[in-house]
Amino acid sequence: MYEIGTLVCVNDKMQQGYSYEITAPEGAEYAEDFHPHFTPQEMLKLGVFEGKYCNDCQDELPSEWFEQARISETANPSMNYFKIKSRQPLYVWREKEWIVPPDPRGWFQWYCRYYLGRRIEGVDAFQIKRWKAFARHAGQIKANCAVGDLECRPRQRQALLQWSYDPFI
Repeated sequence: MYEIGTLVCVNDKMQQGYSYEITAPEGAEYAEDFHPHFTPQEMLKLGVFEGKYCNDCQDELPSEWFEQARISETANPSMNYFKIKSRQPLYVWREKEWIVPPDPRGWFQWYCRYYLGRRIEGVDAFQIKRWKAFARHAGQIKANCAVGDLECRPRQRQALLQWSYDPFI
């Protein structure tokens, strides 16, 4: 969608007057220790964040990401792949300092922008460290669920999907 050198200007409900430059090719040149299982578009198609995550920021993201996305005007757990609520309110994210500038929506917003080609050294390292720490949930599913039993630990599976890990393990 964006070419290297493009300046992306953001003006949505949660962020006004912010801009960033695309410095890497879309979906490429990731940090060597960052290997997400899904693209943002695939995540939106499968069903994440109760369909409510990107309602007012679609102008920033490629329109094709929303062609088959599960989107809802209100938070709706049935929009999630595993049909279960699996997220904390934004105030909890802020209290736990999971929200870091310049991404007021958190990890997935960071990942969308990273996928598009934005790179910010310290922010990227922080979010990749959080992503890597989330792998423990896959270990818990492997330790406690029969292979292929998608009804076992659906909340953790939904959370894995929302962090671009394979929940179908």
